[in-house]
Amino acid sequence: MSYLELQDVEKTFAQVHVIKGINLKVEKGEFVVFVGPSGCGKSTLLRMIAGLTEIDSGALLLDGRDITRLASSKRDLAMVFQSYALYPHMSVYDNMSFALRLANVDHAVIKQKVDRAAEILNLTNYLERTPRELSGGQRQRVAIGRAIVRAPKVFLFDEPLSNLDAALRGQTRVEIAQLHRELGATTIYVTHDQVEAMTLADRVVVLREGMIEQVGSPLELYDHPANQFVAQFIGTPPMNMVDSAVLPGVVGGDRKHDGFVGVRPENVQVLPAGEGRLAGRVDLVESLGNNTLIYASIAASTPRGVQIVAAQGKRTTLHAGDAVGLDIPPSSFHLFDRQGRSMANAL
Repeated sequence: MSYLELQDVEKTFAQVHVIKGINLKVEKGEFVVFVGPSGCGKSTLLRMIAGLTEIDSGALLLDGRDITRLASSKRDLAMVFQSYALYPHMSVYDNMSFALRLANVDHAVIKQKVDRAAEILNLTNYLERTPRELSGGQRQRVAIGRAIVRAPKVFLFDEPLSNLDAALRGQTRVEIAQLHRELGATTIYVTHDQVEAMTLADRVVVLREGMIEQVGSPLELYDHPANQFVAQFIGTPPMNMVDSAVLPGVVGGDRKHDGFVGVRPENVQVLPAGEGRLAGRVDLVESLGNNTLIYASIAASTPRGVQIVAAQGKRTTLHAGDAVGLDIPPSSFHLFDRQGRSMANAL
């Protein structure tokens, strides 16, 4: 039996069907990430699990127990919010211990749990400070610590890094991954950032318009996307998607493919002009130090042609306007039909 299970869960707001029959099983100790564009329903789904938003129909089971109609305080879950949600007048210690004090837990036990959480999160020297005396990253660690001391069955994270700058996001992401390994806790994490999803998750749940598009490990989704949406949402830069009419004979032999051809940027080879199977012209070069992105247009029926992005792990002397050749190994093709569905066995 799965540790946490969603069975045909649905939600409607003012006649708008937001969550459309979600079925999902989460195993004990698993780190599952909900990812998708804004408005896809990922935060709503998390709030339904937390008990902050009512489930209209379906069932939610935790450790074999139906918690669908239980109050959030009775579900044995702990949530970390995007906005930290700390009490500004309380010290770090008081913020972290607040839920335990409400539950009349013994003071010695509270101190032991808070000290342990502070040690894990590198907050020991900040326990007497108030939130306004902390950085954004430290405040988020306090919010995480408040969840840890409760020792819940499941941790819920709602875009916890979105208020942090890029450097702090990277640092805190590493801390959350290390925390999960140390605690072995079951975790559900919501983000719109697919880099967070790829680096943190045991399994990724890709959502669109209130429905699950695909569930799998990060590399399963990257290597074997179920459809065009997942293919272009997972991966940075996104997968190139080209109408098969632009790449005649792409399948080879007498077989024709009517649909779209997806190619990861790292599989596009940039060659000197006159070489390769496609002729292109450089639109833009992004030099990122250890990586270079080359945007090139190939001739097509559209006025501006079709742009393809190539990623290479070396620097280049190319500039915008330079003519180049492009080649793509057929073994790297991802084929999709006109409805955007994967045709993994078409080649």
